[in-house]
Amino acid sequence: MKRIDALFSDYGDAHRAAGNVACHSVGISLIVFGVLSMLQGVRIAGPFTASEALVAAAGAWYLVLDVRLGLAMLATAGLVDAAARLVADWRVGAAAFVIGWVFQGIGHAVYERNSPAFFRNLVHLLVGPAFLVNKLVHARPAPRTAG
Repeated sequence: MKRIDALFSDYGDAHRAAGNVACHSVGISLIVFGVLSMLQGVRIAGPFTASEALVAAAGAWYLVLDVRLGLAMLATAGLVDAAARLVADWRVGAAAFVIGWVFQGIGHAVYERNSPAFFRNLVHLLVGPAFLVNKLVHARPAPRTAG
């Protein structure tokens, strides 16, 4: 079993309820957009910001886990980064970030009735976005969950 499959399986065990997955689809999207929007203000060199550095670093990690998924993540992150660059307002980013976490909390409290997976393993903060992108593009077979 590849490491990404084990991560998806563990993450999937804490995200079975359809309502929670729906909340996470909105919440994770807003959180990623928010983080990238806030990082747009941190210039690194020329047109590049801390946002692009984060996309590159996370993209490299995803590529190591699985090439097809990594390419899908880079494409998705590139689109979100472009949207964040258009907005380029840390206040909009901060609002999206906070609202995204509200959706996450609702998903776990109301639908799943468990604690977030990242409470057990901080890596799940990076697994969540990949889990959602994988559901959209099917870069990897659906993870098998216990139970």
